[in-house]
Amino acid sequence: MPTRRESARLVPPAGPQRTLAAAQLASAVGDGAYYTCSALYFTHIVGMSAARLGLGLAVAWALGSLAGVPLGHLADRHGPRRTAVLLAFATAAVVASFLVIRSYPPFLLAVCLYATTQSGLTAARQALVGGLVSHAERTGLLAHLQSTLNGGLAVGAAIGGIALTAGTRAAFLGAFTVTALGFVAGGLILLRLPEVPSMERKMGSGPRFEVLTDRRYAVVALVNTVLLLRMPLLSLVIPLWIAERAPGLGWLGSALFVLNTLGVMAFQVRAARGVTELASATRAVRSAGLLLLASCAVFGLSALDVPMWVVALLLVAAAILQVAGEMRQSAGSWQIGFDLAPADRLGQYQGFFGTGVAVARTLGPLVLTTLLLDGGLLGWLALGVLFLAAGHAMGPAVRWAERDRRYRPSASSPVGVATAAEAP
Repeated sequence: MPTRRESARLVPPAGPQRTLAAAQLASAVGDGAYYTCSALYFTHIVGMSAARLGLGLAVAWALGSLAGVPLGHLADRHGPRRTAVLLAFATAAVVASFLVIRSYPPFLLAVCLYATTQSGLTAARQALVGGLVSHAERTGLLAHLQSTLNGGLAVGAAIGGIALTAGTRAAFLGAFTVTALGFVAGGLILLRLPEVPSMERKMGSGPRFEVLTDRRYAVVALVNTVLLLRMPLLSLVIPLWIAERAPGLGWLGSALFVLNTLGVMAFQVRAARGVTELASATRAVRSAGLLLLASCAVFGLSALDVPMWVVALLLVAAAILQVAGEMRQSAGSWQIGFDLAPADRLGQYQGFFGTGVAVARTLGPLVLTTLLLDGGLLGWLALGVLFLAAGHAMGPAVRWAERDRRYRPSASSPVGVATAAEAP
């Protein structure tokens, strides 16, 4: 049983930080219900083939990866709070449209809009964090938000599980209703926050989408994208790996996913402690590369001809190493993504940095299933070496970007604390 002090560490301080966490929780509950139910609803209830569903989702997330920068730019120009609220409501409307979709063309349009609004919402919320929270507190808050996200996804998944058990159209539509209401609630909670002043008057005459011309930031984002290839492992690759190599342990795939979720909920804040500037952030990413290498090596050892109980222990140990690496990589990348972004363009820069998630979701399943399921132990070792190389490459990439005089950490005070002359 956690002590009162330990419990307090899991909850952000009162004020904007706690409000942001509450909005994250509401939206995450909705996302959890959606992710649990959507695939089976469209294949079993609507009658769509798995191939068409997969193609639609790939197209949607590819499009969503392009939307983060322009929608983040809107957040910079018109204020991240109002942009985030509008995008939360737009996401709710898109999910509500799933209640009446019965054919492929409307489905494709809807999932493209869903991925687009989600990418923009993430960028706007990141800009909101940068505008309302001081530089020293940002990574700690993002750790709280990640922990909250996992908790909300778990609750939403439980709601989705009820719909899956019932298996009726009404049950699935009820889960989608929960998703839509979650985003509505998240938008309403964000309205309680103060608006961050628009950066329109501070942007000057530079390129509208400056981040697209920023080679140094692009290299940093690319290195981070390589590390994000860890994302499809537990949700896709490991269940397939277990089904192929140890079919008697099929239940372990979902158990490892739960282990990951609970680990992030319990320890992400602690893992982010001490990550306060670029030097500590690059050290965190470097240690993440090492942990992910170790995780891949242990996953690969489960392919050896050993007793089933040894395979189970190896898979659990590898999953623990992975979640440790994931938490360190997340903490370091949050700090880096903010500190290398100009304070007046946080929205578009965060939108660009966040494209790594969409790329990992789009390309990761194809690349990793081929590499690992066909390659076995050698494939796992190759992936681990790639993680190790990316972790060590982050330091030089960050130092190269930091040398550019345009890069200034977004000050020690939040952008949203305007002087009297700057206030709208």
